[in-house]
Amino acid sequence: MQKLKAKIKANIPLAVRIIFLITLLCILINIVAVMNKGFADFFSRYVGMVFRGILSYITVFIPFSLAESILIMLPVIFIFLVVHTIRISGDRVRSNRFMFSIMSVIPLLYCLMILGFGTGYYGTTIDEKMRLDRKEVSAEELYNTAVILRDEINAIAEEIDFADYSFSISPYNVRETGDKVIQAYDKIYDKYSFISPLYSRVKPVVLSEAMTYTHISGVYSFFTGEANINTNFPDYTIPFTVAHELAHQRGIAREDEANFVAFLVCKESDDPYVRYSGYLNLYEYVSSALYRANQELYVKAATALNIDVRYELIAYSTFFDKYRDSVASDISGAVNDAYLKLQGTEGTRSYGLVVDLAVAYYRTEK
Repeated sequence: MQKLKAKIKANIPLAVRIIFLITLLCILINIVAVMNKGFADFFSRYVGMVFRGILSYITVFIPFSLAESILIMLPVIFIFLVVHTIRISGDRVRSNRFMFSIMSVIPLLYCLMILGFGTGYYGTTIDEKMRLDRKEVSAEELYNTAVILRDEINAIAEEIDFADYSFSISPYNVRETGDKVIQAYDKIYDKYSFISPLYSRVKPVVLSEAMTYTHISGVYSFFTGEANINTNFPDYTIPFTVAHELAHQRGIAREDEANFVAFLVCKESDDPYVRYSGYLNLYEYVSSALYRANQELYVKAATALNIDVRYELIAYSTFFDKYRDSVASDISGAVNDAYLKLQGTEGTRSYGLVVDLAVAYYRTEK
């Protein structure tokens, strides 16, 4: 036994042994969270908030996306690892310690995900937390919700600047937009206690053009605590995307719920462009569902939409034609779908469930 302990100590670094032990604890936490919603809620809201806050605080002062930088550097890192492995191949102990260190990266990422973010997938759903009347949605209810959103958009559109027959123009850059959205978050913490307060900022992605081919407008990097934003998308999508990624950063794990929280946050903003972004993005989800359910009602709702807003949506469709069909989007979609299903959601279909939440929200508001 002593020889075995000595062998383990010699071949496996202390930090790696600690990571493996924490991984076992995280597996237990994951199992309990899957089995008990109350535990999942508590862990995500209080324990997870600490880990998310620490990561956010560490990276918030870095002006660029650390997660993107790591991904860009992966080829260089891989070459370094191969070269270093060859250099130490003659020393068995050093080689073993190095290989165990490399092997610990995946368990470390798993631990960061579970401790900071992952248990949120298994907690109480947002409709239960908000006591929304979520049930099957009729075409008539979709129409009624679309009309409510359309009327809000029409009212706000009078305060928005539009290019001729094209997109609206944001008065802010990405950082200023992030500040506006964070100010809106400050208004809802007391109203929605399940959203964790957090000091943070958003990070624009340098390779946004390339990222657009994956159809990804933003991503929360759980291993760095950063909310990353694709700045290549049209202006009107940015505040909503910012609010969505900040929702993940604040413990809202499920995609449909992050979309809905993004709407709630934008809706509360004092800024008309942020509100416009929230209402229009949600309107797109609802109107798309309405089109599939009843095209006659869809046309009835859409024809009364502000003409500048209609040109905005046409311009978006034209913009997206370049990126619509790509191998990158197929791969990223398949990976994202698999990841979401592993977390117990319905895969990429869960993005569409925000429509159910929107209808339930306005049904309950009546």
